[in-house]
Amino acid sequence: MMLEQYDHKTLLEMFDGENVSPVLPYESIDGDIETIQASTQASGRISISGVQPKYAMVVDNGVLRFAKEGEQGRYILKIAPIEPHILERSWVPINEWVTMRIAEQVYGIQTARNALCYFRNGTVAYITRRFDVQPNGTKWLQEDFASIANISKDSHGSDYKYNALSYAECGALIDKHVSAAMVEKRKFFRIVVFNYLTCNDDAHLKNFSLMSPNGTDYRMTPAYDLLNTYLHLTNPHIFALTKNLYPEMVLDDTHSVTGKSFEEFGKKLGLPDKLINTELDGFRTEKPQVKIMLENCGLPNDLARMYYLGYNYRRQTLSFK
Repeated sequence: MMLEQYDHKTLLEMFDGENVSPVLPYESIDGDIETIQASTQASGRISISGVQPKYAMVVDNGVLRFAKEGEQGRYILKIAPIEPHILERSWVPINEWVTMRIAEQVYGIQTARNALCYFRNGTVAYITRRFDVQPNGTKWLQEDFASIANISKDSHGSDYKYNALSYAECGALIDKHVSAAMVEKRKFFRIVVFNYLTCNDDAHLKNFSLMSPNGTDYRMTPAYDLLNTYLHLTNPHIFALTKNLYPEMVLDDTHSVTGKSFEEFGKKLGLPDKLINTELDGFRTEKPQVKIMLENCGLPNDLARMYYLGYNYRRQTLSFK
């Protein structure tokens, strides 16, 4: 069902209170492919995370449209993947939207501002506000973990985003570049645990970033690109990084991951035992809101059920030793 207007909270957080329509001024992603391609050539495709295209967007008199040449896009539009090997690909935008909502509203994880939007034919897309572009147009410095660690395709091959570091080794990047490292490592710990719970096996090095207003005072960016990849991949992994939580971790199957695994991960990040246990207790606790949100987000019943069963099982594994 296509949303006709955004609620007040969304308008405030996404558009600074401006009355913006959730309906894009394009008939469909297929019908307006020439318009989209022209916009892409003018404004540049921002990036492709996996196989999902992203496009720069601006608000023009209450309407979201593709950015033109020379315009600073303050929003990113993510359309459903078109590759046929992606399962249930038309539901990817809703998957990401509800996962981001669960992260923030249930687990208190700061996320990039986001919403759903629609082509005129009802096709759904995901829109997110850039956190590195401030309301006055100034752009904060942002660097993902691969860039910070000088890891690239040239240095580590085509799978550099996945095979270069473990999540614990990412903690050393925070120690090196962030003055309030303990605070930011706690945020990082929580996002990694959340990605495990929600079956996100695409939490690679470019999906974590630090940002700074002045090039010196770095902190973790809000979480972004959160979604349950198990709904869309035929052969998903438990963790995105091949070195897992830490290099010594032996990983055979889901049963190998327990609360003890994350306790060890937290220790390797340098977090105090009490803080680790407090965080894990929060993730172990049953959250009825998650099931309600999944049942009402717009995903088909079978996908919502699959999502919840995987999430709930993994939540229970955090109590295993």
